[in-house]
Amino acid sequence: MTLNNLLKLTLVFTLMVILMGAYTRLSDAGLGCPDWPGCYGHLKVPSAEHELAKVETHFPGHTVEPQKAWLEMIHRYIASTLGLLVIIILISCLKSREAPRKLPLFIFVLILFQGALGAWTVTMKLMPVVVMSHLLGGFTLLSLLTLLYLRTSGFRIPGGDGAMRAYRGLALLCLGVLVGQILLGGWTSSNYAALACTELPFCEGDWHSNLRLADAFSPFQGTHPSFEFGVLDYHARMTIHVAHRAGAMLTAVVVGLLAFRLVRSARSRELKKAGWVLWLLLALQISLGISNVALGLPLAIAVAHNLGAALLLVTLVFINYALWRKL
Repeated sequence: MTLNNLLKLTLVFTLMVILMGAYTRLSDAGLGCPDWPGCYGHLKVPSAEHELAKVETHFPGHTVEPQKAWLEMIHRYIASTLGLLVIIILISCLKSREAPRKLPLFIFVLILFQGALGAWTVTMKLMPVVVMSHLLGGFTLLSLLTLLYLRTSGFRIPGGDGAMRAYRGLALLCLGVLVGQILLGGWTSSNYAALACTELPFCEGDWHSNLRLADAFSPFQGTHPSFEFGVLDYHARMTIHVAHRAGAMLTAVVVGLLAFRLVRSARSRELKKAGWVLWLLLALQISLGISNVALGLPLAIAVAHNLGAALLLVTLVFINYALWRKL
């Protein structure tokens, strides 16, 4: 398999890990297995009588919930496969004289850190700052693998697009704003604040008088047996939700402006197409966000919202690479 095809496969697995992680989290299955890397001391979900007897001995007070446990283990299996693919990519790049070396090495270090965050997510009982960091690590991995794919594929815009290079700053701003919005989304999800506001376009009641920024965004939330289902009070969760909505509005404005500029001013077919893709993804993501609130966070729509964020991120990485790459 060529390096480019290997990177394509790895990007698919990265998306699968992000989506499976979202599905597991939204299904309240993040603690389906209370240990790591196995499940109740096994490499698969225990089901035989002797395995369940061992669970009762070594994990007193725990009850095996097969559906939740299998979701967690499937997530781990896919993540382990992704780690193996990253190792193969690193070896391939080190053997090649033309492939970059620093970037795949950094990606390898990142996947190791992601593994540690995955373990801490379980051992620290879904501590929000760890869960959010794990989510951000997944999106960072997706971005860096996309960048590595673009570099190894030799992508460039024939003749460049000099007029669009004036919008490099805007493209970089969009990328930063989107990353910030992904962070807010991860913080909203990890603190179970997605349904803290159930009215549109604003939160219900006297919400602006009940904002609690210090409580809402403190990374340290005390000591608890588990952070599953959240430990913050309503006002703190409502503050997080309002901040995520405000971030969505800012993201829509700046990303929408970049998409408009690309569609209207880009001379290259690649950048013009990227502008239309950006428009489509932005509209879809806004629709999914509204649907999450209006319909009470349906699982399929909530997972699709994570996919939308991932695809927006990949598109903006591509646009920034095209605009900032030296001709």
